[in-house]
Amino acid sequence: MSHAGPEPTERTRVHRHPERGFYDRETIDAILDEALFCHVGYVEDGKPRVIPTIHVRVGDTVYIHGSSASHTLRAIKHGGEVCLVTTLLDGLVLARSAFSHSMNYRSVVVYGTAREVTDPDEKWAAQKALVDHVVPGRSEQARMPNDAELRQTSILAIYLEEASAKVRTGPPKDDEEDLGLQTWAGVLPLYTVPGEPVDDPHLPPGLAPPPNVTGYRRPNRRPTST
Repeated sequence: MSHAGPEPTERTRVHRHPERGFYDRETIDAILDEALFCHVGYVEDGKPRVIPTIHVRVGDTVYIHGSSASHTLRAIKHGGEVCLVTTLLDGLVLARSAFSHSMNYRSVVVYGTAREVTDPDEKWAAQKALVDHVVPGRSEQARMPNDAELRQTSILAIYLEEASAKVRTGPPKDDEEDLGLQTWAGVLPLYTVPGEPVDDPHLPPGLAPPPNVTGYRRPNRRPTST
């Protein structure tokens, strides 16, 4: 059954496996906050286009950014309707039958119109939030964009009003007649795991990576079962 939250629209309602649909902001926000990037789709001159880009959620708004010369951002910045999607892959679900194989995942779909951020204070705050979304605290360590760099950057805002999440967890769901097959079945969990930091060759001697780099972790709120 559907999970508590705002009433879904016809576009956001989960039809295939409706029991996996989540419409509450807590679930939607957690997935958006953990994911490092999203894909943005739109239609231009009757042709579909999809691009990957970095995003960040600030309250009820999702911000995306790119070059002011970006064809995509120029095409949608004046109120063009977009579909924003992000997915977290949590595991490979290996069943006894090929037909029953699946994946454990958490995904969010957002529909809305894109608004170009022109207010200087909002644009600066969004730029800072985008940097900190990738590495928390990084905006306090790096030189932030100057006026010339900000003019070369476009930031678009999408209001989080029409959105839903879809989540699959748990073991394979084999048919009863396949349970006796002598084939291993289960879940192979997958995680985003950072490696060891690699110094830029131009670093001065003795400059070590900060704790938010050496101890880097993504927020993780994987549900236990669905």
